[in-house]
Formats: sequence, C-alpha cells, structure tokens
Amino acid sequence: MVIIVDIDGTICQNTNGKYRKAKPVHSRISRINSLYDAGHTIIYWTARGSVTGIDWEDVTRDQLERWGVKYHDLRMKKPHYDYFICDKAINSDRFFEENIRLEGGDVDE
Repeated sequence: MVIIVDIDGTICQNTNGKYRKAKPVHSRISRINSLYDAGHTIIYWTARGSVTGIDWEDVTRDQLERWGVKYHDLRMKKPHYDYFICDKAINSDRFFEENIRLEGGDVDE
C-alpha cells in the first residue's frame, strides 16, 4: 500500500511557515514508521515552499533524519489548499487519535 503523509500539522507541530521551529510529534512518527516497517510505501508530500517559492528541501530532509522518520520519498511543493477532498483522505487528527486502521493491512500496536 502506498501512503502519502503530510508533514506540518501531521507529524510535527504546525508552525505556520516557520519550519525551522517545527517540533516533532514522536508518537505520530512512530505510527507511520511502523507502517513503513510493515512494508507499506511511505511518501511525505509537503506544501513547504508552494506559496513562497523558497526551497525548504534541505531543511526538511535534515528534520526528518533528526526526528527518526522512515520514508521512501519526499515530495515538495504540493498544491496549496484549505481543504483536501478525496475518497481516500483521512484527517490526521482522526487517524492518530482514533487509531484508524487502514484497509488492506495496518499494523498491530
């Protein structure tokens, strides 16, 4: 299964564009890392730089490494939006707080 994961407000606190100040949420990173360990493909896709054009890739890769994030790919500059409506979308708070299980195989904690 391929899983696309946002970064800001999902695996770290939302800093409203002050990305260097982002603090990881280790319990969420652990959950995504367990999906990686279970054989799922993890792709992080962030809007960092989408609006400003600033290249945040080096900062982001450094943060992911320091935070112990496991992933297969990092994609920068996703489209800017206020709401993402998709038949496969899961709100990150709901996913982590309600311990949503993924169809096709999640991991037991």
